[in-house]
Amino acid sequence: MKQDYPDISKEALCRLFGKTRHAYYDHLWREQDNNLKEDLILQCIQEIRKRLPRVGVRKLHYLLQNKLGHHEFHIGRDYLFALLRSHKMLIRQYKRKAVTTDSRHWMHKYANLIEGLTVTRPEQVWVSDITYIRIGSSWSYLSLVTDAYSRKIMGFCFRGDLSAQGCVNALKMALANRCYEDRLIHHSDRGSQYCCKEYVELLQNSNIAISMTQSGDPLENALAERVNGIIKEEFNLHSSSFGFEQTYKHIKESISAYNYFRPHSSCDYMTPDQAHEQGVLLKRKWKNYPRYKASI
Repeated sequence: MKQDYPDISKEALCRLFGKTRHAYYDHLWREQDNNLKEDLILQCIQEIRKRLPRVGVRKLHYLLQNKLGHHEFHIGRDYLFALLRSHKMLIRQYKRKAVTTDSRHWMHKYANLIEGLTVTRPEQVWVSDITYIRIGSSWSYLSLVTDAYSRKIMGFCFRGDLSAQGCVNALKMALANRCYEDRLIHHSDRGSQYCCKEYVELLQNSNIAISMTQSGDPLENALAERVNGIIKEEFNLHSSSFGFEQTYKHIKESISAYNYFRPHSSCDYMTPDQAHEQGVLLKRKWKNYPRYKASI
């Protein structure tokens, strides 16, 4: 037999738990405000990730400050981590590797000129490297030339082979984008693409000093490796389900977003382009943080 329970008013319930009606409604209002705040933050995150699809939480937190400042509220980094985790929006890291460097060749290898060097201005040192991108069942290769001071990508080339022409094309683009005429050092690994006659002559004819790593240790060209990682990790470029032309378009848009939109913690949270143009003394704002595991 169904039992009838007496109707209990909100006022009676509040008295039962030792709360006032105002406290009850205040709780409802706060919960509603928090839901609205969370929805706004998530909308801003989705807008940012249209251009920076896998940007890390700390840079995302920095970018959100300006957007949320118009609404007169701020969020902490830990709150943002928790929010992204609860919505399964934290970024998972890839761990893949393919060999792009072959230094077992007869061509001349140059000394390391940047060991112990402090980089204090734009276009003092350029670093170059090649990274791989899988398209379907085959590999394609992205050559990058990056300014060591501003972290700006000065030149790039995307090709379906590992020939030296990709590196040459990237260097030509970098030279066309050069802004300063001070002494410049070009640093790379000892791969055959960087030791070939055409590449070396292009550097020498541009009065650029040639520097190379002395072993196979990636740390000797760590900055170039780091930029490779950012482009692939944060812009979903480990692999592509599109054809070559569409992937090239995605790469071009990603490098533009990296240079002109993404704040860089090694450039006082300026974009690489801003750091390159201003040429001021930069404050490094990166540091080691505890890892937050992404939700699966």
